[in-house]
Amino acid sequence: MRVVLPDNSELELAEGATGLDAAAAIGPRLAEQAVLVRSNGAVQDLRLPLSDGEKIQILTTRDANDPDALLRHSSAHLLAEAVRRLYPGVKLAIGPPIENGFYYDFEFPEPIHEQDLERIEAEIQRELDEGREWTREEVSADEARRRVDGGTEPYKLELLEAAEPPISFYTQGDFTDLCRGPHLQNSKPIKALKLTGLAGAYWRGDAKNPQLTRIYGTAFYSKDDLDRHLALLEEARRRDHRRLGPQLDLFHFSEHSPGSPLWHPKGMTIFNELEAIRKRENARRGYEEVRTPIIYDAQTFVTSGHFPKYEDLMFKLEVDGQPWAMKAMNCPGHMLLFGSRPRSYRELPIRYAEPTPLHRNELTGTLHGLLRVRMITQDDAHIFCTEEQIQDEIAGVVEYARYLYELFGTTASAELSTRPDNKLGTDDQWDRNEAALEEALRLNEIEYSVAAGEGAFYGPKIDLHMEDAIGRKWQMGTIQLDSQMPSRFGLKYAGADNREHDLYVVHRALYGSFERFVGILIEHYAGAFPFWLAPVQVRVIPVGAGHREAAHALRERLGASRVDIDERDETVGKRIRDAELEKIPFVLVYGDKEVENDELSIRERGEEELTKAPVEDFIRQLATL
Repeated sequence: MRVVLPDNSELELAEGATGLDAAAAIGPRLAEQAVLVRSNGAVQDLRLPLSDGEKIQILTTRDANDPDALLRHSSAHLLAEAVRRLYPGVKLAIGPPIENGFYYDFEFPEPIHEQDLERIEAEIQRELDEGREWTREEVSADEARRRVDGGTEPYKLELLEAAEPPISFYTQGDFTDLCRGPHLQNSKPIKALKLTGLAGAYWRGDAKNPQLTRIYGTAFYSKDDLDRHLALLEEARRRDHRRLGPQLDLFHFSEHSPGSPLWHPKGMTIFNELEAIRKRENARRGYEEVRTPIIYDAQTFVTSGHFPKYEDLMFKLEVDGQPWAMKAMNCPGHMLLFGSRPRSYRELPIRYAEPTPLHRNELTGTLHGLLRVRMITQDDAHIFCTEEQIQDEIAGVVEYARYLYELFGTTASAELSTRPDNKLGTDDQWDRNEAALEEALRLNEIEYSVAAGEGAFYGPKIDLHMEDAIGRKWQMGTIQLDSQMPSRFGLKYAGADNREHDLYVVHRALYGSFERFVGILIEHYAGAFPFWLAPVQVRVIPVGAGHREAAHALRERLGASRVDIDERDETVGKRIRDAELEKIPFVLVYGDKEVENDELSIRERGEEELTKAPVEDFIRQLATL
């Protein structure tokens, strides 16, 4: 048999050869450093057989910047081994790798606490010092059930009941776990490991299930890499929007409506600035604002195809004895709008935009501040167009996205998701639609990767990402091309030949959702918003009670800006420090000399010293911001 290497050369191997055999055939050092095989975008264990003609890439410990090559999943198994030894009677759930780390979920006999992580980490270090090798074993379903049955591992048994063959177990030392892999050959490459935190997590993310204890960790091939990562984690904690949001008086959450933020006036200032940009740019680009209902009868979502595929995500209710649901997306309403009367090719493209709140029944265990909520205000739009207009419309949306993200000092990248197994429509339709999306990305010179099989059931999509100030990439908006939903609603348009023609729809949201976008902006700016976006742009501090009237008159002169006055009976120093904590761009100290000379003592955010300037000069400066 032959396999194809990344440089397109071929490597001849014995029939049934594994990834490790391929690495050894290339060179003994490669075999020693190999950690897994990447094939067709997926990763697999070195010990699995390869297929004739398969295109492979051997990943090694030298690929330290490749998240797959780090194989933190093996570190999760070291964690599980340590916990089982230290806490007899603990039940194991799952332990997957995640971005920049791993976790493992446990049901402990008694609660553990943050201080216990040091003890667990020491036990893992003992394992590393002893050394571990991973061996893989495939077994029958009956044998697998025998190993995990008996009530001692209920979570593993539940996973096993849903598992598809082949069923495999991995063993290191005297610890064996039900696992698909892949894993390292041995633990030698793991030079630095750190447990980073504890959290509660419902089994399968469902609040109806038992709550487990989740232990997070990370691992690297060098201590320097770990130190850099821990510094990044500390910076991320400093920027966490869940801490900064309430601290800056932007929003809070209530147990009376979990997953739905309560926006404070300062938070709404940011929200409204984003909305003003949306309205301005939509108007420039020919969008029309519409408004559609929050609830519909269930048949509407059957017609759109969202029932039964996304029914569990939607809040359902009964109206006049019939099943209804709250919308989790705007597209069905926009289909009904377009279909309200016959349409001509002369009207196309039609671009509907609507920032209506949507509601999604996210599992309690998956809620995460503003980043995953149940009430979502999406900057939604749908473009109804002919097949000939697809390319220009998608290119226009991609350009719009790049413009939008650059406003906030971030760069755009994309992931192109292609046809899934449960797709609607023909391969010819999907070929044309995928090519149109890819060409739009190319024309706009936007970096992108391909996620094979990850498209929506009705069409391919582009998921947009932005990179924040500390290098993290966030998934933001989405652009989806769809020829299926218009057809399901019976939507057509009359062409120049007076015959009916098929219609295409571009679904797009560029912020993604206002809630998520604000959360990411808080972390991107660490709460120190640029002047134009800051809820309070200028704070005036009258030195004494006798300066308060003059301070109010000054605010009137600065009227185009968002100005407040701190009239508390606190020292000037304390009020300046409080303004700094609130990350207000400009603080003006206003006393006798300032009033008499029509000047200001100005402290700019981040600066230690006060500077002097005439009031009119400061007003002109603000106008440039």
